[in-house]
Amino acid sequence: MLPEQISTERLVLRRPIESDARDIFASYAQDARVSRFMVWQPHTSESTVSEFIGSCIDAWAGGTRLAYVLTELGTSSAIGMLDARLSGFTVDLGYVLAPAKWGKGYMPEAVAALAAEALRGEYFRVQAFCDIENRPSQRTLEKAGFNREGRLERFMVHPNVSLEPRPCFMYSKCR
Repeated sequence: MLPEQISTERLVLRRPIESDARDIFASYAQDARVSRFMVWQPHTSESTVSEFIGSCIDAWAGGTRLAYVLTELGTSSAIGMLDARLSGFTVDLGYVLAPAKWGKGYMPEAVAALAAEALRGEYFRVQAFCDIENRPSQRTLEKAGFNREGRLERFMVHPNVSLEPRPCFMYSKCR
């Protein structure tokens, strides 16, 4: 199992709490730029984010999906999330970051830290998929030390781009 909190030089990755919904809605959940390559569309109300955060809190109890909220060290405001879905010896990642924090290297830092924790423990593989047009996500994974393993055709629907499955790149970091 992964820890409930992971600290890096500049960030804290922690379990979500109900009050995170307010920060997440205000800073990125309603932003079309953020959701472009996500599997969700921009949220139109804080209550939608609250429901999502509730499902993240519940998922921790099940132990197969651990959604971490990202905060800057010394603050409590949510600036993003890093989702770890656990299956066998593999951790599958998904992530999102507020636009105000783009370009600071926060997400590669968070992804690398979570991957290191996972690979130190019982997991042998950490992987992530991203749309072939999502260059920032590709760079995030590459900066975090992941290797591109291949291209998966007609793999994932990103409803803000197309209602048909789109090609994605698969990245991984293994021990």
